[in-house]
Amino acid sequence: MRQHSDNKSQSEDMPVYVMLEYNRKHFETVFAECGDLAIHPWSYGPELEQEAFSVYFNTLIDPAKKNDLKDALENLIFVEDKPAISVTVEDVRRFFEQNGASSPTIAVLDTLEQAVNGVLDGKVVLFFQHWNKALAYSALDIEQRQPSEPITEPSVQGPHVSMIENLERNIGVLRNLLKSPKLKFEFMTVGQESRRTISFGYLDGVVDQEVLAVFKERINQIGREEIIDTSYLEEWIGDSRYSPFPQVRYTERPDTAVLSLLDGKILALVNGSPSILVCPSNFLEFFSSSEDYYFRSVFSSLIRMLRMTAFIIAFMLPSTYIALSTFHSELIPTVLLLAILKTREGIPFPAMLEALIMEFFFELLREAGIRLPRPIGSAVSIVGALVIGQAAIQSQIASPVMVIVVALTGIASFAFPQYNMAIAIRILRFPLMILAATFGGLGIMVGLLLVFLHLATLRSLGQPYLATIAPFRLKRLKDVFLDISRHTQADAQRSRHLRRKLRRGG
Repeated sequence: MRQHSDNKSQSEDMPVYVMLEYNRKHFETVFAECGDLAIHPWSYGPELEQEAFSVYFNTLIDPAKKNDLKDALENLIFVEDKPAISVTVEDVRRFFEQNGASSPTIAVLDTLEQAVNGVLDGKVVLFFQHWNKALAYSALDIEQRQPSEPITEPSVQGPHVSMIENLERNIGVLRNLLKSPKLKFEFMTVGQESRRTISFGYLDGVVDQEVLAVFKERINQIGREEIIDTSYLEEWIGDSRYSPFPQVRYTERPDTAVLSLLDGKILALVNGSPSILVCPSNFLEFFSSSEDYYFRSVFSSLIRMLRMTAFIIAFMLPSTYIALSTFHSELIPTVLLLAILKTREGIPFPAMLEALIMEFFFELLREAGIRLPRPIGSAVSIVGALVIGQAAIQSQIASPVMVIVVALTGIASFAFPQYNMAIAIRILRFPLMILAATFGGLGIMVGLLLVFLHLATLRSLGQPYLATIAPFRLKRLKDVFLDISRHTQADAQRSRHLRRKLRRGG
């Protein structure tokens, strides 16, 4: 690999050789031991006296296209004031140097680095004897996944299509949904070896220019770092690398991406990844979903408040149970307290250790269900949870109340539309449990205060992470808890129209 990099660096800014054999030796050196590289010599001209060769990767191109330009040049006829003759190297050189490439798929290359990169991009590159330039045209043919329903964001109502691993196709889908000249996409190539194409898009006139400037400054720092997936960009864009809370969102849904653009967000896409990175993102946006806008406002508002409740349960339920059962049993109703004490008879562990054991088993089952093949993953998770829960109760390792608490906590963590927010809650739940077991309710209050202080100081592309809450914006807050903002403008216009009619006596 290092030898390949050194050879590739030697071709930087090196012009194409006039002699054909030197160009061929260069490619044989750069791509040494690459068994799928094809160097195909051929001849053309009135008596086939002109030499040339084509170079390409058999594994990247469509076999039916590898001879397209070669055949076209061999069959090309120039008719002037003399009889028609076959094309010669002078005709090729004069035509392309004076007129340039006549097709958008054909490019004239000046350096060997451009030729090497063209071959790596799935192009067929043609070299001609006695000409210090090369021709390249795209013949890329890579198997691609067909659009399907989003796996990470399933939808009951609304579009059922997801992005795929092709960058150009993904951008085309977004442009088809948002047909505006203000939609801008900029491209850059990063990575010394992978040379991965990155694109970021925004809606001009809607996006905050200061946020866009900060984004461009950070994205330009990537340079030669290898970027394989969209998630690699997060640590370059995020303000706090060590914060458990995500500062960007991910989506595979085109409608979610379009709504984000209309809201002034910036999208980042990477060729080879179906995920779209959405930034900047604040804390409350992780509880909303594009599907909320496909239902009536009453139902969507209830679903959003349900997610807020699930967040509180997933974050605080185990620590609250530990604090109440260990330090503040007087706050529990007598009947419920007696029931809890009865179920805890014979349990050899304190509530804290009991909770840690059950949480550990639950997280283990969750990871096992994700890594196993899909047909058996869900079955193993359900059966495993039932077996371990029942066995833990019968062996008096855990009480039934603790099993219920852990189960409710896990179910609540699945209610978040964004998986990376669920991970943050899973991480922070354990320190809060330790504080509750050490200091009781006071420990919970201290933990919540520290988390809130961290959220208050956290930023996403320079924007407050607690935007809408701090600084407080009532209109934006309505769209967070109650899905009524989409009707606000129409209702206001309707009210103004009715007031005008009343003044006129109509």
